[in-house]
Amino acid sequence: MSSIKKNFLYSGFLTTANYIFPLLTYPYVSRVLGVTNIGACNFVDSIIHYFIIVSMMGVSIVGIREVAACKNDKIKLSGVFGSLFLLNTITTCIALVALIIAVLSVEQLREHWHLMAVGALKLVTNYMLIEWLYKGLEQFKFITIRTIAVKIAYVVSVFILVREQDDYVMYYFLTVLMIVINALINILYSRNYITLSTKGLNLRLYLKPFLALGVYGILTSMYTTFNVAYLGFAAGETEVGYYSTASKLFHIFIALFTAFTGVMLPRMSSLLSEGKVDEFKKYLSKSEEILFFISVPIVIIAIIYAPTIIRIVAGEGYEGAVLPMRIIMPLIMIIGYEQIIIIQGLMPLKQDKAILRNSIAGALVGIILNIALVSSFKSVGSSIVWIVSEIVVLISAQYYIGRCIDTKFPWKRLGKHIGVNLPLAGLAYCLYVYIDNLWISALIACVLFLCYEIALQYIVPNEEIAKLIKVGFVRNFERKKDDNLP
Repeated sequence: MSSIKKNFLYSGFLTTANYIFPLLTYPYVSRVLGVTNIGACNFVDSIIHYFIIVSMMGVSIVGIREVAACKNDKIKLSGVFGSLFLLNTITTCIALVALIIAVLSVEQLREHWHLMAVGALKLVTNYMLIEWLYKGLEQFKFITIRTIAVKIAYVVSVFILVREQDDYVMYYFLTVLMIVINALINILYSRNYITLSTKGLNLRLYLKPFLALGVYGILTSMYTTFNVAYLGFAAGETEVGYYSTASKLFHIFIALFTAFTGVMLPRMSSLLSEGKVDEFKKYLSKSEEILFFISVPIVIIAIIYAPTIIRIVAGEGYEGAVLPMRIIMPLIMIIGYEQIIIIQGLMPLKQDKAILRNSIAGALVGIILNIALVSSFKSVGSSIVWIVSEIVVLISAQYYIGRCIDTKFPWKRLGKHIGVNLPLAGLAYCLYVYIDNLWISALIACVLFLCYEIALQYIVPNEEIAKLIKVGFVRNFERKKDDNLP
């Protein structure tokens, strides 16, 4: 099996596990803890995540790129790792001090000081995960096995230790404990690849991309993470509980596609470095086809069956999450397409300024709409803010990718997939309306959905999709002569 296929499989397992395992526990903890306590945990975690973004800056992307470039030279690799880890240590210390000041200064954060203390542990240990080192070394197998083992222990611990409504601090602590354990394992295992030393350190060489990509992450968070934090301040923990529950399913589906785009980044960069622009555009087109094939029917089913899905995932008392979920679900297509043109397109093209401008546009829209909508419309307002901000980012990114390689938004391809799935939408709606038992209705709809999509390949000829089904879509991205190319 080629390296890219292995990398995608392990990356796919890893990314999916990061969402599937919490989803196994979420139906249980949402019922035990209740919407307000779940909202409190998610509110605090959104604050901590914001400080983590500041702490990590651009090390995740810069680290993977720089480690991959010198992975066969242990001395140089140690210098690269030491430089980036030192930069990361400095920014983490700054973020920790800022977090302590914020907790002491803001009353709503002081009220949750016990959760904030657990969150501070998450901030400190998160940068010790050094996942960028192992991804740059293409140690996806190690990352996946370690992560899944720790998450299995997490699931068991939650069912044993979280038993009452007041156990929400324990629930959050167990969630953070996963990061602590993974970080300890990673730090110990890293000695097989690097040697910590002051020799070869060059902070200045990596400072600019480290900060530039960090600013990009901070700006992006203004219309993703900031939404949850602002909602908590403006409308309270219960509304955060509705909003976070509404976005659970979205995060799982988008995680699958994120795994794919992440693995494709080095391959797309390689094509451009070799001057193969036509082949680069062909892979972009294939990625779009895969996205629409997967996302369009999922969005249709999820919007129609949102009440059933919320009831299954969270139980009674979460009805306020239904409308936010219906608003959020089209983001699977929107953000999926953004990832194609930004991660597979603009990043390999080294259009850092364009990426930064995209984020600035999205951040400005996010801030303005948060102030205008969230106080009045609460979790529904936050959902509107998110989707409008992402649409603005998509339009901006499409403009810049079009300037670079003369490509346009695939309206015809999207229209085709929507058109062929309209009968599925009508059938699913009829099942939802006329079958009283929502569980049976949802089960029948899922079975029909799978049968319909398989039959569609024979009714509507599609060379790309047929090929994907027959031989596996990863194989379309393999090189014929160089199986070891990262």
